[in-house]
Amino acid sequence: MNATNHTVVVTGIGATTPLGGDSASTWDGLVAGRSGVRLLDEEWAAELPVRIAARVAVEPTEILPRAQARKLDRSAQFALVAAREAWADAGFTGRAGEDSSVNPDRLGTVVASGIGGVTTLLGQYDVLREKGARRVSPHTVPMLMPNSPSANVGLAVNARAGVHTPVSACASGSEAVGYAVEMIRTGRADVVVAGGTEAAIHPLPIAAFANMMAMSKNNDDPQGASRPYDVDRTGFVLGEGAGVIVLESEEHARQRGARIYVEAVGQGISADSHDIVQPEPSGNGIAHALENLTSGTGLDPAEVVHINAHATSTPQGDLAELKALRKVFGDDVDHMAISATKSMTGHLLGGAGGVETVATLLALRHRVAPPSINIENLDPEADADVVRDKARALPAEGRIAALNNSFGFGGHNVVLAFRTV
Repeated sequence: MNATNHTVVVTGIGATTPLGGDSASTWDGLVAGRSGVRLLDEEWAAELPVRIAARVAVEPTEILPRAQARKLDRSAQFALVAAREAWADAGFTGRAGEDSSVNPDRLGTVVASGIGGVTTLLGQYDVLREKGARRVSPHTVPMLMPNSPSANVGLAVNARAGVHTPVSACASGSEAVGYAVEMIRTGRADVVVAGGTEAAIHPLPIAAFANMMAMSKNNDDPQGASRPYDVDRTGFVLGEGAGVIVLESEEHARQRGARIYVEAVGQGISADSHDIVQPEPSGNGIAHALENLTSGTGLDPAEVVHINAHATSTPQGDLAELKALRKVFGDDVDHMAISATKSMTGHLLGGAGGVETVATLLALRHRVAPPSINIENLDPEADADVVRDKARALPAEGRIAALNNSFGFGGHNVVLAFRTV
C-alpha cells in the first residue's frame, strides 16, 4: 500500500475498568452514572492519607490463564484482556497470519502506560530486601518494562509492523491512539491495536500523589469523591484498567467486510512548557492542540457535538480545559455536550486515554453522552454545557463528531477526534 493519506476507521473495542470487565458493561455503568470508586480494605491502606481508589470490576486472573498471568505485571494483564476483546470484536478469529484477513507484516500495536510495571518493581524490591536476591523473580524485568503491555499484545496478535509505547503521563493512552492513526494514515500498517493501561494502586504512588495535593482525601464518601467542575473538588481518585481499540485503513476494513464503528479523524498534540505538574492556567497549550487538530484534519467545529473531557477534578486543570475550548471554538462550545467520565471510573493515568477513547466511540455509536456525576454545586467559572447527573441523547441524524481530551504531567496535551460514518 502506498504512503498516502489513508482514511482510518475503528473496527474493534475492548475494555476492563472499574465499571465492568468488558466494554459493554463499562458503557452500561457510564450511562447509568455509576461510580466504581471504593474504600480500600487492604491492610497497607489503613495508615495512608488516601484510602479510596477505583479497582477493576473483574480481576484479570479470572480471564487469563494462570500460567500466563503470573508472568505479567497487572498493567499488561489489563491490556491483554482489553486487547483480546477488541481483536475479537473486530472480527478476527486468530492471530495475524492464522486469520488470513490480516497480514502480520502490516499489523502493529501501540499500547501505552504512564508508569509501567510499578507494582512488580516495588513488589520484587520487597522480595529482595526480605528474602534475598535468589528469590527475585526471573520474570521481573520483562514484567516491569513500560513497553511490556504493548509487547505482549503484539505477541498475542502476531504484530510485526511495529510495537510501540509512548509515555506521556496521563496523556499516554490518547497519544498511543494518535500514533496508531498516523501509522495507518502514512501507510506503515493496515491494522493497529492501540490504547492505554495502568495498574498503580499501591501505597507508594498513592502516598506520593496525596502528598503533592493531587488526590481527593474524601475517604468518608468514596463514590462522591471525584467531582469534576464542582466548587468543592479537591483532586482526582486513582483508578486502574485498560481501554484498547482496533484501527484499520478504511480500504482494508471494507475489503474484509468489517463492521465500522466510526472514522478516526486524527489528533492534535502540543506541550504547555509551563510546569512539570501544574497546567498552564489560561489553557493556551491545550488550545494549540485543538488548533493543530482542526487545521491538520479539516475538522469542522460545527460537527463536534460531544467532548469526553480530561476533567480530573483538580481546581486549575478543569477550568484550563474549558478556557481552551472556548478560546478555539467560541460559541460552538455551547452546543458540545461535555462529559467527565473520570467522575465514575477514577483517573487511570496512562490508561485514561484508552478507556475514554472507548467511551467516546460508544457515545458516537449510541448517540448518547454519559453524565458527569457528583456535581452538586457547579463552579460558576465552568463556562460550558456539562452533562450532569443523567445521560443525554446526542443528535439522532446526520454526521456527528466527538473529541477525547487527555493531558499529562510534563505539559503533554493530546486531543483525538472521531466521527460517525
